Amino acid sequence: MSRALPPLIAVRAFEAAARHGSFVRAAEELNITPAAISQQVRYLEDRLDVRLFTRRPRGIELTRAGRDYADSLGHALDQIAQATERLKAADNAGKLTIATTPSFAAKWLMSRLIRFQSAHPELEVRLSTSNALTDLSREDIDLAVRYGKGDWPGLQSQLLLGTERFPVCSPSLRDGAKPLRQPADLRQHTMLHVMGDEWAGWLAAAGLAGVSLRKGPQYSDAGLSTQAAVEGHGIALGQRVLVADDLAAGRLVEPFDLRIPGEQAYYAVVLPGALERPKVKAFHQWLFDEAAVAQAVDARKLPAPRSKRRKDPPGPARGRASTVARR
Repeated sequence: MSRALPPLIAVRAFEAAARHGSFVRAAEELNITPAAISQQVRYLEDRLDVRLFTRRPRGIELTRAGRDYADSLGHALDQIAQATERLKAADNAGKLTIATTPSFAAKWLMSRLIRFQSAHPELEVRLSTSNALTDLSREDIDLAVRYGKGDWPGLQSQLLLGTERFPVCSPSLRDGAKPLRQPADLRQHTMLHVMGDEWAGWLAAAGLAGVSLRKGPQYSDAGLSTQAAVEGHGIALGQRVLVADDLAAGRLVEPFDLRIPGEQAYYAVVLPGALERPKVKAFHQWLFDEAAVAQAVDARKLPAPRSKRRKDPPGPARGRASTVARR
Protein backbone atom coordinates (compact mmCIF):
# COMPACT_ATOMS: atom_id res chain seq x y z
CA MET A 1 0.00 0.00 0.00
CA SER A 2 1.48 3.33 -1.04
CA ARG A 3 1.77 6.18 1.46
CA ALA A 4 0.25 9.57 0.69
CA LEU A 5 3.17 11.71 1.83
CA PRO A 6 3.76 15.40 1.20
CA PRO A 7 7.18 16.46 -0.12
CA LEU A 8 9.78 16.06 2.61
CA ILE A 9 11.37 19.44 1.88
CA ALA A 10 8.06 21.16 2.63
CA VAL A 11 7.57 19.08 5.76
CA ARG A 12 11.06 20.03 7.03
CA ALA A 13 10.46 23.70 6.32
CA PHE A 14 7.15 23.69 8.21
CA GLU A 15 8.48 21.69 11.16
CA ALA A 16 11.50 23.98 11.56
CA ALA A 17 9.34 27.11 11.33
CA ALA A 18 6.88 25.67 13.88
CA ARG A 19 9.69 24.71 16.27
CA HIS A 20 11.39 28.11 16.08
CA GLY A 21 8.22 30.18 15.68
CA SER A 22 10.05 32.05 12.97
CA PHE A 23 10.69 31.73 9.24
CA VAL A 24 14.02 33.52 9.68
CA ARG A 25 15.42 31.12 12.29
CA ALA A 26 14.07 28.13 10.36
CA ALA A 27 15.88 29.44 7.27
CA GLU A 28 19.14 29.73 9.24
CA GLU A 29 18.83 26.12 10.42
CA LEU A 30 18.14 24.73 6.96
CA ASN A 31 20.57 27.09 5.22
CA ILE A 32 17.99 28.54 2.83
CA THR A 33 16.21 31.90 2.60
CA PRO A 34 13.18 32.92 4.70
CA ALA A 35 11.31 33.42 1.42
CA ALA A 36 11.97 29.78 0.53
CA ILE A 37 10.63 28.68 3.92
CA SER A 38 7.48 30.75 3.41
CA GLN A 39 7.03 29.34 -0.08
CA GLN A 40 7.35 25.73 1.12
CA VAL A 41 4.92 26.31 3.98
CA ARG A 42 2.34 27.83 1.61
CA TYR A 43 2.81 24.91 -0.77
CA LEU A 44 2.19 22.49 2.11
CA GLU A 45 -0.91 24.40 3.21
CA ASP A 46 -2.28 24.34 -0.35
CA ARG A 47 -1.46 20.65 -0.68
CA LEU A 48 -3.24 19.80 2.59
CA ASP A 49 -5.93 22.47 2.18
CA VAL A 50 -5.34 23.45 5.82
CA ARG A 51 -4.08 26.74 7.26
CA LEU A 52 -1.04 25.90 9.43
CA PHE A 53 0.05 29.42 10.42
CA THR A 54 -1.66 32.67 11.10
CA ARG A 55 0.45 35.46 9.59
CA ARG A 56 0.66 38.54 11.78
CA PRO A 57 2.45 41.89 11.24
CA ARG A 58 5.16 40.94 13.74
CA GLY A 59 5.49 37.26 13.06
CA ILE A 60 3.70 33.96 12.70
CA GLU A 61 1.55 31.89 15.02
CA LEU A 62 0.56 28.23 14.67
CA THR A 63 -3.08 27.45 14.21
CA ARG A 64 -4.55 24.63 16.28
CA ALA A 65 -4.28 22.30 13.29
CA GLY A 66 -0.73 23.47 12.70
CA ARG A 67 0.23 22.79 16.30
CA ASP A 68 -1.15 19.25 16.22
CA TYR A 69 0.54 18.58 12.88
CA ALA A 70 3.87 19.99 14.09
CA ASP A 71 3.82 17.74 17.20
CA SER A 72 3.22 14.64 15.10
CA LEU A 73 5.87 15.61 12.54
CA GLY A 74 8.41 16.33 15.27
CA HIS A 75 8.08 12.79 16.62
CA ALA A 76 8.23 11.30 13.13
CA LEU A 77 11.35 13.27 12.17
CA ASP A 78 13.01 12.32 15.48
CA GLN A 79 12.40 8.66 14.65
CA ILE A 80 13.88 9.11 11.18
CA ALA A 81 16.96 10.82 12.67
CA GLN A 82 17.40 8.11 15.30
CA ALA A 83 17.06 5.33 12.72
CA THR A 84 19.65 7.07 10.56
CA GLU A 85 22.09 7.41 13.45
CA ARG A 86 21.66 3.73 14.36
CA LEU A 87 22.34 2.76 10.76
CA LYS A 88 25.44 4.99 10.59
CA ALA A 89 26.72 3.67 13.91
CA ALA A 90 26.35 0.07 12.78
CA ASP A 91 28.05 0.84 9.45
CA ASN A 92 30.93 2.73 11.11
CA ALA A 93 31.48 0.36 14.02
CA GLY A 94 34.53 -1.22 12.42
CA LYS A 95 35.82 1.90 10.65
CA LEU A 96 38.32 4.38 12.02
CA THR A 97 38.82 7.64 10.13
CA ILE A 98 41.99 9.64 10.76
CA ALA A 99 42.69 13.08 9.30
CA THR A 100 46.06 14.79 9.02
CA THR A 101 48.27 16.77 6.66
CA PRO A 102 49.74 15.13 3.54
CA SER A 103 53.29 15.72 4.80
CA PHE A 104 52.72 14.13 8.22
CA ALA A 105 50.93 11.19 6.64
CA ALA A 106 53.67 10.55 4.08
CA LYS A 107 56.72 11.25 6.22
CA TRP A 108 55.66 9.89 9.61
CA LEU A 109 52.33 8.10 9.90
CA MET A 110 52.20 5.82 6.87
CA SER A 111 55.33 3.84 7.71
CA ARG A 112 54.01 3.13 11.20
CA LEU A 113 50.32 2.58 10.50
CA ILE A 114 50.82 -1.06 9.50
CA ARG A 115 51.66 -1.83 13.13
CA PHE A 116 48.30 -0.50 14.33
CA GLN A 117 46.46 -2.38 11.60
CA SER A 118 48.27 -5.60 12.53
CA ALA A 119 47.32 -5.14 16.18
CA HIS A 120 43.69 -4.28 15.32
CA PRO A 121 42.66 -6.29 12.25
CA GLU A 122 39.00 -5.79 13.19
CA LEU A 123 39.27 -2.08 12.31
CA GLU A 124 39.28 -0.60 8.83
CA VAL A 125 41.52 2.47 8.99
CA ARG A 126 40.67 5.32 6.65
CA LEU A 127 43.25 8.08 6.23
CA SER A 128 42.09 11.49 5.03
CA THR A 129 44.76 14.09 4.16
CA SER A 130 44.36 17.81 3.63
CA ASN A 131 46.16 21.02 4.53
CA ALA A 132 42.76 22.56 5.33
CA LEU A 133 41.25 22.12 8.79
CA THR A 134 38.68 19.35 8.70
CA ASP A 135 35.43 19.61 10.63
CA LEU A 136 35.57 16.49 12.80
CA SER A 137 31.82 16.34 13.43
CA ARG A 138 30.57 17.04 9.90
CA GLU A 139 33.13 14.84 8.17
CA ASP A 140 32.87 11.90 10.61
CA ILE A 141 36.54 12.12 11.60
CA ASP A 142 37.41 10.04 14.66
CA LEU A 143 40.78 11.66 15.35
CA ALA A 144 42.97 14.26 13.65
CA VAL A 145 46.66 15.04 13.90
CA ARG A 146 47.00 18.78 13.38
CA TYR A 147 50.02 21.04 13.10
CA GLY A 148 49.55 24.24 15.05
CA LYS A 149 49.47 25.66 18.55
CA GLY A 150 46.81 23.39 20.00
CA ASP A 151 44.11 26.02 20.34
CA TRP A 152 41.21 24.73 18.24
CA PRO A 153 37.85 25.78 19.70
CA GLY A 154 35.47 23.02 20.74
CA LEU A 155 38.09 20.26 20.48
CA GLN A 156 40.36 18.41 22.89
CA SER A 157 43.98 18.70 21.80
CA GLN A 158 47.01 16.97 23.28
CA LEU A 159 50.63 17.60 22.33
CA LEU A 160 51.91 14.65 20.33
CA LEU A 161 55.26 15.71 18.87
CA GLY A 162 57.22 18.89 19.31
CA THR A 163 59.50 19.82 16.46
CA GLU A 164 62.78 21.61 15.89
CA ARG A 165 63.53 23.47 12.67
CA PHE A 166 66.88 23.41 10.89
CA PRO A 167 68.23 23.54 7.32
CA VAL A 168 68.54 20.27 5.41
CA CYS A 169 69.86 19.48 1.95
CA SER A 170 71.17 16.61 -0.14
CA PRO A 171 74.75 15.40 0.55
CA SER A 172 75.73 16.31 -3.01
CA LEU A 173 74.61 19.90 -2.50
CA ARG A 174 76.42 20.25 0.80
CA ASP A 175 79.69 18.92 -0.65
CA GLY A 176 79.35 20.29 -4.19
CA ALA A 177 81.08 23.09 -6.06
CA LYS A 178 79.73 25.61 -3.54
CA PRO A 179 80.02 23.67 -0.28
CA LEU A 180 77.89 24.52 2.73
CA ARG A 181 80.11 25.01 5.74
CA GLN A 182 78.59 28.00 7.53
CA PRO A 183 75.24 29.84 7.40
CA ALA A 184 76.70 32.62 5.24
CA ASP A 185 77.07 30.05 2.46
CA LEU A 186 73.28 30.10 2.07
CA ARG A 187 73.67 33.24 -0.02
CA GLN A 188 75.08 31.11 -2.83
CA HIS A 189 72.24 28.59 -2.83
CA THR A 190 68.52 28.28 -3.50
CA MET A 191 66.35 28.30 -0.38
CA LEU A 192 63.14 26.26 -0.49
CA HIS A 193 60.11 27.76 1.21
CA VAL A 194 56.81 26.56 2.62
CA MET A 195 54.04 29.10 3.15
CA GLY A 196 54.35 30.31 6.73
CA ASP A 197 57.76 28.70 7.32
CA GLU A 198 60.25 29.98 9.90
CA TRP A 199 63.34 30.78 7.82
CA ALA A 200 63.38 34.33 9.24
CA GLY A 201 63.60 32.95 12.79
CA TRP A 202 66.43 30.57 11.92
CA LEU A 203 68.41 33.25 10.05
CA ALA A 204 68.05 35.60 13.01
CA ALA A 205 69.27 32.88 15.40
CA ALA A 206 72.25 32.33 13.08
CA GLY A 207 73.00 36.05 13.08
CA LEU A 208 72.69 36.13 9.30
CA ALA A 209 71.35 39.32 7.73
CA GLY A 210 70.83 40.32 4.13
CA VAL A 211 69.37 37.03 2.89
CA SER A 212 66.26 37.54 0.77
CA LEU A 213 63.31 35.44 1.86
CA ARG A 214 61.51 36.13 -1.42
CA LYS A 215 63.89 34.08 -3.53
CA GLY A 216 63.41 30.39 -4.12
CA PRO A 217 60.45 28.11 -4.85
CA GLN A 218 57.37 28.27 -2.66
CA TYR A 219 55.54 25.06 -1.70
CA SER A 220 52.14 24.54 -0.12
CA ASP A 221 53.26 21.53 1.89
CA ALA A 222 56.38 20.73 3.94
CA GLY A 223 56.57 17.26 2.42
CA LEU A 224 57.05 18.80 -1.01
CA SER A 225 59.88 21.08 0.09
CA THR A 226 61.54 18.15 1.87
CA GLN A 227 61.37 16.03 -1.28
CA ALA A 228 62.76 18.91 -3.32
CA ALA A 229 65.70 19.05 -0.91
CA VAL A 230 66.24 15.30 -1.25
CA GLU A 231 66.44 15.74 -5.03
CA GLY A 232 69.04 18.48 -4.70
CA HIS A 233 66.87 21.44 -5.73
CA GLY A 234 67.89 23.57 -2.77
CA ILE A 235 67.95 23.87 1.00
CA ALA A 236 64.76 23.37 3.01
CA LEU A 237 64.05 24.39 6.58
CA GLY A 238 63.18 20.93 7.80
CA GLN A 239 60.90 19.89 10.63
CA ARG A 240 62.63 17.24 12.71
CA VAL A 241 59.50 15.09 12.70
CA LEU A 242 59.34 15.09 8.91
CA VAL A 243 63.05 14.76 8.03
CA ALA A 244 64.28 12.25 10.64
CA ASP A 245 63.92 9.21 8.37
CA ASP A 246 65.59 10.96 5.41
CA LEU A 247 68.49 12.05 7.64
CA ALA A 248 68.90 8.56 9.07
CA ALA A 249 68.91 7.07 5.55
CA GLY A 250 71.44 9.62 4.30
CA ARG A 251 69.09 11.15 1.75
CA LEU A 252 69.39 14.44 3.61
CA VAL A 253 72.11 16.00 5.74
CA GLU A 254 72.14 18.81 8.27
CA PRO A 255 74.85 21.22 7.12
CA PHE A 256 74.86 23.56 10.12
CA ASP A 257 75.09 23.18 13.87
CA LEU A 258 71.99 25.20 14.76
CA ARG A 259 68.39 24.27 15.45
CA ILE A 260 65.54 26.46 16.64
CA PRO A 261 62.38 25.32 18.44
CA GLY A 262 59.37 25.18 16.17
CA GLU A 263 56.67 27.75 16.85
CA GLN A 264 54.07 25.03 16.25
CA ALA A 265 53.84 21.31 16.96
CA TYR A 266 51.76 18.23 16.17
CA TYR A 267 48.66 17.60 18.29
CA ALA A 268 46.22 14.73 18.53
CA VAL A 269 42.77 16.29 18.28
CA VAL A 270 39.36 14.78 19.05
CA LEU A 271 35.83 15.88 19.77
CA PRO A 272 34.89 15.96 23.47
CA GLY A 273 33.93 12.46 24.59
CA ALA A 274 35.51 10.71 21.59
CA LEU A 275 38.13 8.96 23.74
CA GLU A 276 35.34 7.08 25.50
CA ARG A 277 34.91 5.04 22.31
CA PRO A 278 37.23 1.99 22.41
CA LYS A 279 38.48 2.25 18.82
CA VAL A 280 39.42 5.93 19.20
CA LYS A 281 41.03 5.32 22.59
CA ALA A 282 43.04 2.43 21.12
CA PHE A 283 44.37 4.54 18.25
CA HIS A 284 45.06 7.50 20.53
CA GLN A 285 47.09 5.29 22.90
CA TRP A 286 48.96 3.68 20.00
CA LEU A 287 49.73 7.09 18.50
CA PHE A 288 51.37 8.34 21.68
CA ASP A 289 53.27 5.08 22.14
CA GLU A 290 54.65 5.45 18.60
CA ALA A 291 55.54 9.08 19.27
CA ALA A 292 57.48 8.12 22.41
CA VAL A 293 59.41 5.46 20.47
CA ALA A 294 60.09 7.87 17.61
CA GLN A 295 61.42 10.51 19.98
CA ALA A 296 63.74 7.98 21.64
CA VAL A 297 65.01 6.78 18.25
CA ASP A 298 65.46 10.35 17.00
CA ALA A 299 67.46 11.18 20.12
CA ARG A 300 69.89 8.37 19.25
CA LYS A 301 70.03 9.03 15.51
CA LEU A 302 70.06 12.82 15.72
CA PRO A 303 72.04 13.69 18.85
CA ALA A 304 71.90 17.35 19.74
CA PRO A 305 75.23 19.14 19.33
CA ARG A 306 77.12 20.23 22.42
CA SER A 307 76.03 23.84 21.95
CA LYS A 308 73.57 26.12 20.21
CA ARG A 309 70.72 23.65 19.72
CA ARG A 310 67.60 24.27 21.67
CA LYS A 311 65.13 21.91 23.19
CA ASP A 312 61.80 20.85 21.71
CA PRO A 313 58.56 21.68 23.43
CA PRO A 314 57.71 19.08 26.09
CA GLY A 315 56.87 15.58 24.92
CA PRO A 316 53.43 13.98 25.09
CA ALA A 317 51.57 14.72 28.29
CA ARG A 318 48.91 12.05 28.41
CA GLY A 319 47.25 13.32 31.52
CA ARG A 320 46.60 16.76 30.12
CA ALA A 321 44.31 17.84 27.37
CA SER A 322 43.15 21.30 26.46
CA THR A 323 39.47 21.75 25.85
CA VAL A 324 38.25 24.96 24.27
CA ALA A 325 35.01 26.26 22.82
CA ARG A 326 34.33 25.09 19.29
CA ARG A 327 35.22 27.24 16.30
